[in-house]
Amino acid sequence: MKQVIHGKIPSKSNSYRIVTLCGHGSLSKKPSLKKYEESFYAQCSIRGKNIKGFFKLDVDIYHENMRPDLDNAFKVLLDCLQSCGVIKNDRQCMEIHARKLVDKKDPRVEFELEEIEFK
Repeated sequence: MKQVIHGKIPSKSNSYRIVTLCGHGSLSKKPSLKKYEESFYAQCSIRGKNIKGFFKLDVDIYHENMRPDLDNAFKVLLDCLQSCGVIKNDRQCMEIHARKLVDKKDPRVEFELEEIEFK
């Protein structure tokens, strides 16, 4: 079943800032990433599916222009899928088929997951 998540997916590399906690450096999520994660959870109709085995991901990422890298969106997408319980662990992803497309008026992510057997 195809899932559509509306909104501009943030780049993983630009979604964290370095903060100091108890004298040590640490990473903190920027508000834009937190907002996207909340929006993803609200829009994802398959949350809680809990795929425990291996899977492949077919994804179309619609950006507002051609500038963003395609690969920076994968980690955010996989993290969102894991945090809302669609998948048990993102390390179980064995294949990614992806396309970068442009839609200036409606940036979004369209994806399908398929459980697969790993041999």
